Amino acid sequence: MAVNDRALLPDRVNEFLNYLINVKGSGTLTVESYARDLRLFFDFLCGKKDPSGPSEPDRPRDLRAVDDAFLSAVSVRDIYDFLTYCGTTRGNSPTTRRRKSSALRGFFKYVCDKMHYIEKNPTVGMELAGGKQKLPRYLTLEQSVALLQAVEGENAARDYCILTLFLNCGLRLAELCALNLSDIDLEARTMVVTGKGNKQRMLYLNDACVEAILSYLRVRPHDGLQGDARSALFVSRLGKRVGRRGVQDMVYRYLGKIGLDGQHYSVHKLRHTAATLLYQHANVDPLILKEMLGHENLATTQIYTHVDNKQVRDAIDHNPLNKKH
Repeated sequence: MAVNDRALLPDRVNEFLNYLINVKGSGTLTVESYARDLRLFFDFLCGKKDPSGPSEPDRPRDLRAVDDAFLSAVSVRDIYDFLTYCGTTRGNSPTTRRRKSSALRGFFKYVCDKMHYIEKNPTVGMELAGGKQKLPRYLTLEQSVALLQAVEGENAARDYCILTLFLNCGLRLAELCALNLSDIDLEARTMVVTGKGNKQRMLYLNDACVEAILSYLRVRPHDGLQGDARSALFVSRLGKRVGRRGVQDMVYRYLGKIGLDGQHYSVHKLRHTAATLLYQHANVDPLILKEMLGHENLATTQIYTHVDNKQVRDAIDHNPLNKKH
């Protein structure tokens, strides 16, 4: 969201966004998505009363007139109407509507329950949009091995190391791009990762990660590096710190080589893969997964406790009543 757009938001919304940044330590992408969701919500409510209709992208509606009295009049019906509009008119997916529900819950919890600007929170008891959360798409063990084996070319050592860290450590894209040489301690076999809200966590490096990092460091460029690339772990062929787009393109290229459609598999799916393989093949406790992935809430991690169809079949086959017929 552009700076001038933020200037046209209600004061309470800007206050909430600053609270997310300065107190909760929320990441930039989270804050920006919440800002867009809340702008859309209040634009929708104001548009119902404005004969000129909804605002246009090139002329955003001035929402500064939304005050505490306006907020006090918001009902759960208004919210459900908004979510219906998002689904039917804007074509938002259940996942997107679920995020918008979370943005509204967070905002009204702040203005009502925390700051007491209004007396009634309209989101209390509200069901999140979108129904059940979708199971994450992930690569199988065989597909993960094939992905690593597909690596080739002049940047093979770097690309192999990046994929190895994704698949073994469950890093987010931004976390991998932000890694510095100083974050890696090969003697202690540890890596410091800076996650959402600049929160740091320490991850242990297994043999595969240590070997991949050592192989890459032997060929990592040292001359002609620009800016903070001198301290970056991963650098591009242009001598800069690797960027998100560059890493995404690299991952899509190798996914394509092993026949996986990039529209369904992505960098983030490698994070899902790491968590799912650890749970299914190593029986890692969800609490440990929570710490490894840097989740704030265990509920976020528990989506990885799903089981695949083969496990369901095996469980049914081993039912003691299976042979009693």
